[in-house]
Amino acid sequence: MTPTSAPGAAGASSGGAGPAGTSLAPTEAADGTVQLATVRQRRLKVPVSFAVVTVLLAVLFVAVPRGGTSTFRLSDASSALALGDVALPTGPTSWGLLVVLVALSAWAFVDAWAYRRPRTWLVVVFGVIGVFAFLVWAAAGGLVPVTSLLFGAVSLSVPLVFGAMGGVIGERAGVVNVAIEAQLLLGAFTAALLSSITKNPFVGLLGAMLGGVLVASVLAAFAIKYLVEQVIVGVVLNVLVAGLTGFLYGALLVPNEQELNRPVRFTRIEIPLLSDIPIIGPVLFNQTFIVYLMFLTVAAVAWGLYRSKWGLRLRAVGEHPQAADTVGIKVNPTRFWNVLLAGAIAGTGGAYFTLVSVPQFGKDMTAGLGFIALAAVIFGRWDPLRAALAALLFGFATNLQNLLTILKTPIPGEFMLMLPYVVTLIAVAGFAGQIRGPAAVGKPYIKG
Repeated sequence: MTPTSAPGAAGASSGGAGPAGTSLAPTEAADGTVQLATVRQRRLKVPVSFAVVTVLLAVLFVAVPRGGTSTFRLSDASSALALGDVALPTGPTSWGLLVVLVALSAWAFVDAWAYRRPRTWLVVVFGVIGVFAFLVWAAAGGLVPVTSLLFGAVSLSVPLVFGAMGGVIGERAGVVNVAIEAQLLLGAFTAALLSSITKNPFVGLLGAMLGGVLVASVLAAFAIKYLVEQVIVGVVLNVLVAGLTGFLYGALLVPNEQELNRPVRFTRIEIPLLSDIPIIGPVLFNQTFIVYLMFLTVAAVAWGLYRSKWGLRLRAVGEHPQAADTVGIKVNPTRFWNVLLAGAIAGTGGAYFTLVSVPQFGKDMTAGLGFIALAAVIFGRWDPLRAALAALLFGFATNLQNLLTILKTPIPGEFMLMLPYVVTLIAVAGFAGQIRGPAAVGKPYIKG
């Protein structure tokens, strides 16, 4: 039997000329030849997710109607250009925005019915309007400080972004990095210890990178050299580092708190002119050194992954190690050194806890953020920019939880604590759709 391609099959297989949501299925013709027929599939995850979110908001607005005025403050006392507060009628504005969400959901269903790929901008617009509608409802009779809300979201996202960058690099190299939590925690511990001893936050930052590298070296050794199941190694490292730092905290830091657990922290660095831009100026350009380092790290990883020789080799050993080995790339050494690099970046995120956020190290202070960073990697489809945006989304959800508590919304406090994790589940399960990680991730490479 001779395999042949049906017209349009090549375009569908390449993903360029054919319509989105198509795949190839072999069929046998009457003459015995095998033809590849195009099978069209509707992508319904995004429109269904839109519909679920819209219905939930409608139920919330009906079950707990709120009146009065929702006020949004666009500038704070330190802003060079003072913007007035924006007051909106809570009920009409909430329902008006809900009508827009219904229209966007219908648009998404039309796209899915026509076999079109979900539009990225549509997802972004739906998310922004949905959050805004919820904030209008929640802020009835209250005040939402927009600049403070965004500033807190960026601040809470810093360790998540660094952890996500480490996850992207490690998994693009072919190693599942479940140990991001351990890298963040040990990075926070070593940063607090070394900064307290030397009275220098930059030494603490280097110590955090070293702590991340230490965890990553154990992960790389067992996963690459000894071929141990990578997920199991990551879970064990998380438990080991949690126990180790907890023991050292009680045995070393608590009795010597003034000498060993009083780190010198980074202060804010205000960039002239840029920090005076309304709303986004204080959020992006009045930050600490670690936040600016985060911006540079995301840009460097995003550029290097797709436009440098390093990125080409990294993606090669994670997608097709046999082919990479054939052209002379040393697969396992490349994986090993990139896992160490990923650990250093994730450890930098751990430094944020003790060198910026909290003035001292606390037991289990990362509180599972490493797993949310791993979810950001998946939600971001192993792409640096998308993973960073996903981390910002989760940071925003965490800060929104704090704001809703202050606004005293009629939502149980237990749900407030669940909010960041609920957003994580909705994002990964609902909006991520059908995703495929690097082809060789989690698969050890044995030469020959």
